[in-house]
Amino acid sequence: LESSLLTQPWASVCFGESAFIAKACFGDSGYVLLISDLSSVWYESADMQAVGHRSKELNKRLTAHASSFLHRLSSLMCPLLAGQPDATTSFSCHRTPGRLSVRVKSELSGLPFYWDFHCSSAPVEMVSRHLVRPLMRMSLALQSQLQELVALLLQKDAEIDDYRESGAALSRDRLRTEPFQEENFLQNFMAKVRAGAK
Repeated sequence: LESSLLTQPWASVCFGESAFIAKACFGDSGYVLLISDLSSVWYESADMQAVGHRSKELNKRLTAHASSFLHRLSSLMCPLLAGQPDATTSFSCHRTPGRLSVRVKSELSGLPFYWDFHCSSAPVEMVSRHLVRPLMRMSLALQSQLQELVALLLQKDAEIDDYRESGAALSRDRLRTEPFQEENFLQNFMAKVRAGAK
């Protein structure tokens, strides 16, 4: 399940009043959930036995098999992560040092259905694999694209200068652009990045 989790995209979610990013993977044998507020990262991995045990604790009136509870959890979490939460389902969270509990309130077969995700601090390797490395790869890719675009803009300016020196003129003055200033652009770009990080 955790290897399948690597292929899942991060999604913005709200549990109660708190905003997070999260990803999850549900299978026939259990689920894996990863949640972050960009300061901490929490996770829970539960197999079918854990699902069955917790369901009996939280839903004494429901006698469904563990696979039914797992399917219900998947049908509640996957739409939430896709930005289409079920209006009849509520989520809330509670934080303690090193732990994050997410409570789900919904229905199953016409009866109240409750679930608690008990997430603990994710190991450093998991944080690196799911968050740090993908972000670094994306950052390097964007940096490479930025350098390519800067080079292309400078080349375009040189091309326009060559046209002007050959006597070419714009038919519409509103299309005139100022020469690209690489240093000013990069300074403004970094200032916006720093402002967004605050």
